[in-house]
Amino acid sequence: MNRKPEGELRRGWTTGACATAATKAAVLRLVTGTFPEMVTITLPRGETPAFALAETHSGADWAEVGIVKDAGDDPDVTHGALIRARVCPGVPGSGVIFHAGDGVGMVTRPGLPVPVGDPAINPVPRQMMTDAIDAVAAKAGIAPDFEITISVPGGADLAAKTWNPRLGILGGISILGTTGIVRPFSCAAWIASIHRGIDVARAEGLTHVAGCTGATSERVVQDLYGIPAFGMLDMGDFVGGMIKYLARNPVPRLTIGGGFGKITKLAQGAMDLHSGRSQVDFEALATLARETGAGPVAEIRAANTAMEALALCPALALPVAKKALDVAAPRLPETKIDIVIISRDGTIMGRAGD
Repeated sequence: MNRKPEGELRRGWTTGACATAATKAAVLRLVTGTFPEMVTITLPRGETPAFALAETHSGADWAEVGIVKDAGDDPDVTHGALIRARVCPGVPGSGVIFHAGDGVGMVTRPGLPVPVGDPAINPVPRQMMTDAIDAVAAKAGIAPDFEITISVPGGADLAAKTWNPRLGILGGISILGTTGIVRPFSCAAWIASIHRGIDVARAEGLTHVAGCTGATSERVVQDLYGIPAFGMLDMGDFVGGMIKYLARNPVPRLTIGGGFGKITKLAQGAMDLHSGRSQVDFEALATLARETGAGPVAEIRAANTAMEALALCPALALPVAKKALDVAAPRLPETKIDIVIISRDGTIMGRAGD
């Protein structure tokens, strides 16, 4: 488990920023005849970071540059990956054309911000690379017609640790980033991946999706309903981020699955289920036990953990599931919701809803 380091955290750079730096350095080689020692790019919000070139190669009509991605103090799966850009002149009037090299995925499902059949290079990185080429070409007085091939050695193995296969991005990683900056331990990237999962499910016409808190609950819920892999949203602790996006982009049916402790926090109104950002209220849990006749109130009030409370009273799972449904359902009036509470060994402890 990756734990947040002590003290001030060092930010890093997205794959999109690294690809832009590599592209600009390669274009400079084609235009000026030499590679720069360092290359500076402009990010969408105006920052101008400089990147060292990890490797350079060139031929008569092409140049290739590799930049090592530094994700700062964030436990990013692509930290340390080599992001390569190979650039060659394009057909006059063609503008900038993007290709996926080894280790960069191709889009095979609709619903993503890149069309099916295109390289998994997102719109903001594409624009960053295009802007960098435009600036170099304008200064040199030439047309900005170039072909860019982005590759990431080992990218297919890295992609297996991401959501890409589930989203229909096959063969490698995506080139991502909306700001160019990786902010350490930010929730933004995870929540963005939930959004993309919802987009893909809707584009495929899927009527039932599920968000689960972990691998065990995901496996049980998927087996229970036969939901395809691309309909399983990697919700984790971010139930609020999932619900908020579904409110704007509804699906007919949603299952929320998880362990007793996480679902208890949802039942108590928490929208972020992480242990560092929300806690089980045992007084409220004891009150629920008293109101529903579910179990020993005093013992539940004195419990140290949610699992201890459940062990004292397994019958608590059903009222907690119902309470969680009461919290989630009003937020998604167009969606039928059900809640499934699952034990660590995969046993269904309680269910509520459709």
